[in-house]
Amino acid sequence: MRVLVTGANGYIGRSVVAALRAAGHEPVAMVRTPGTDVTGAREVRIADLLDIDSLRLAVQEVDAVCHLAGLTRARQSFAEALRYVRVNVGGTIALLDAMSSADVRRMVFASTGSIYGTPDQQPMNEELPDSPPHPYASSKLAAELAIEAQARGGNLAATVVRIANIAGGADPDPTRLVPRTLVAAAAGTPLAVNGDGTAVRDYLHVRDAAAAFVACIEHLPLEGQAVRYNIGSGHGTSIMDVIEAVERATGRRVALERRPPANEPACLINDPSKAIAEIGWSPQHSTIDEIVRDAWSASVALL
Repeated sequence: MRVLVTGANGYIGRSVVAALRAAGHEPVAMVRTPGTDVTGAREVRIADLLDIDSLRLAVQEVDAVCHLAGLTRARQSFAEALRYVRVNVGGTIALLDAMSSADVRRMVFASTGSIYGTPDQQPMNEELPDSPPHPYASSKLAAELAIEAQARGGNLAATVVRIANIAGGADPDPTRLVPRTLVAAAAGTPLAVNGDGTAVRDYLHVRDAAAAFVACIEHLPLEGQAVRYNIGSGHGTSIMDVIEAVERATGRRVALERRPPANEPACLINDPSKAIAEIGWSPQHSTIDEIVRDAWSASVALL
């Protein structure tokens, strides 16, 4: 299958392109910057979510779209709410319009488990009500609703993937916990920790995330339907667990700078059992030790 991957030059996008190629598909990379090389891509196309004419060219002669492009920083979204709506919602609608014009009727959309907010039920399954806690999550939910509306009109077969915290490999975002902790270990600088470090999150290896997108492309519903899967490891890992895994992987102690507790959820874990049962996917590389070892190896390789 020829699959257009939007956001193909991103952290997840590059892994999705590689996974599609390894599974025998023909990934077409959509990027914004001319001259960008994406390893494994059959072709690179230049387009922007806010430029409908470029999108209409990008979606020509493809069988499906993996839509990963968009803005993703929750804290930033509070200050730039309208920008997040413009890109994540408006850009998705423009992409749907371009796909409709080109008669492309298959889509897998990268969304976020943060849409559930902070439910008492953990792990979180697909039956929980939506309660987006920030503009980023709200923009992803609005994009989901646009996709589901297009599917219900009979014009699309769509899968929405609500992803946990991606980690492992060469993560370019220094604000995320695993890269921050590795930098602290390598540089011997203190790691700022809010409270006692017991906040729990679900960490998913980027390779497992990419494999989930391939499985979704290969198990799309019928046209006129939209399905949703929570993709995660299904296990919780605390901040202190991450720190201990970094110390094991690097052989170095991580000094801590204790800060007051933050107003944040105590525990957020995705329940992937529906995806495991229906599309034959399961996390293979998402223990915290494997994630951290892989991230450490990638960072050492860049030194």
